[in-house]
Amino acid sequence: MFTGLSAFPLTPIPGNGSVDEKAFAALVHRLAGAGVDSIGALGSTGSYAYLTREERARVARIAVEHADGVPVIVGIGALRTRQVLQAAEDAQNAGASGVLLAPVSYQPLTDEDVFGLFKEVTASLSIPLVIYDNPRTTHFTFTDELYTRLARLPQVASIKIPALPDDPTEARARVQHLRRLLPHTVTVGISGDAAAARGLNAGCDVWYSVIGGSFPEPALALTRAAQAGRHEHALEESQRLQPLWDLFAQHGGSLRVVAAAAAHLGLTAHRNLPLPLRGLDTKDCAHVATVLEQLQLHA
Repeated sequence: MFTGLSAFPLTPIPGNGSVDEKAFAALVHRLAGAGVDSIGALGSTGSYAYLTREERARVARIAVEHADGVPVIVGIGALRTRQVLQAAEDAQNAGASGVLLAPVSYQPLTDEDVFGLFKEVTASLSIPLVIYDNPRTTHFTFTDELYTRLARLPQVASIKIPALPDDPTEARARVQHLRRLLPHTVTVGISGDAAAARGLNAGCDVWYSVIGGSFPEPALALTRAAQAGRHEHALEESQRLQPLWDLFAQHGGSLRVVAAAAAHLGLTAHRNLPLPLRGLDTKDCAHVATVLEQLQLHA
């Protein structure tokens, strides 16, 4: 489950503020039909931090019900440990195959705060957990020492790491270093789509992918090439998608871009992000549509 392509779909939330369950179910079903290796519901692309407990529990159930047997990993991050435990319980009750936990906070967290969070959560889990290292959104940076401590906890099965060094030799050395620190039961996953080919070529086991949640075919093509040792082909596929990576960089991340793409392709309503997020303006949406056409990315 923690290898290959893990695709993270949008959780569409139209103007009325409620999750568009029909559109979300269709997104999940589409990923299952494409043959992704796992589906990541309620990740950062899934806007988990903006949803109530009840909404998150419902989204988790819909994801599992429409995944056609594909393993579903559910995000459980929240401000308070009590809320994380509740989200973990709901994910397990929904039939999730795993959970994904980022250390979310308003006040800055220490290493001991984060270790205590993961220790308490894993003690009550009956399914595997992915450590979500996303310093851009959480403003917390994991150290290698903390990785090592966390990886020894029960149920920890994978670490979702940030982008690796640009130099391929340095990237591979970094992955090899992590493997020496971690138990063989813990996989290393790359995030940051523009760095996916570099990460997979360097030896990462899984790509936790934003575009995989909207465009599974090119994401699968890149992933399968890297898995087969066709590293140049994986890099070429990533280079082909460079206009999309440029859009992510231009707009401070991927969420607004994939939201605009989903709306343009008719996969969701025009408004599909939780307020106060307003998405891209008309001009930028038109630019996204142009890039999609150039890259032949269709629904």
